[in-house]
Amino acid sequence: MQRRLVLVRHGQSEWNLKNLFTGWKDPDLTEKGVEEAIEAGRRLKAEGLKFDVAFTSKLQRAQRTSQLILAELGQRNLQVIEDEALNERDYGELTGLNKDDARKTWGDKKVLMWRRSYDVPPPGGESLRDTVARALPYFVREILPQVLNGKTTLVTAHGNSLRALIMTLERLTPEELLQRELFTGAPIIYEMRADSTIESWRDLAGAPADAAE
Repeated sequence: MQRRLVLVRHGQSEWNLKNLFTGWKDPDLTEKGVEEAIEAGRRLKAEGLKFDVAFTSKLQRAQRTSQLILAELGQRNLQVIEDEALNERDYGELTGLNKDDARKTWGDKKVLMWRRSYDVPPPGGESLRDTVARALPYFVREILPQVLNGKTTLVTAHGNSLRALIMTLERLTPEELLQRELFTGAPIIYEMRADSTIESWRDLAGAPADAAE
C-alpha cells in the first residue's frame, strides 16, 4: 500500500510581495503566486500523482493554490476540506505591518525574537509553539488517518502551519524547525510507513520563499 502525503506552501500573496506580516489576514495570490501554484500542479503531474483527498486552510491564498494545483491535475471536482487549524500563525499586532516598520517601532532585537523564537509570541499573536499546538492535533486526527489508509493526500497551507506538521513528520527539534525553510509553491512529497514514520521524502523546490507571512 502506498501512503503518500504532499505538503504545499501557497504561492506568493499580495502581502508577501509588499513584505507585510500577513497571519490570518486574507490577501489573494499575486500573478507570480498563481504561476507558482500552476507550476506546482505541473510538477505533481510529472510525478504521475492523483489525489484522493485534499485539505487546506480557511484563507484564500491557500485555497486558491489548492484549486490551481488540482485544476492542473484534472481534478477540479475533488472535495477540498477547509479548516482554520491549518491557518497561518497569527502575528497579532504585527499583522499588516511592513517588517522594516515593525523594527522601527519595537527594535530589531525584539522583532527578530518574535519571528525566530519557538515560544515567544508577538503582542496579541501566536508563537510557533502555539501554531504547533493548534495544527498538529488536527493533522493527527483528520489528515494522518487518510494517509495511513492509503489515500494520496494533499495539504495546501502556510509556512508556519506546515512547519508544525513537518516538525512531527521529520522529528525535528524546535531549533531545527526554526531553520527549516519552505519554498512558495514547492511540493514536498512524503512516502510513509504504516507506523506513521517517513520512508522517504523529496522537496520539489523552485525559487527561494519570501520569509514574510
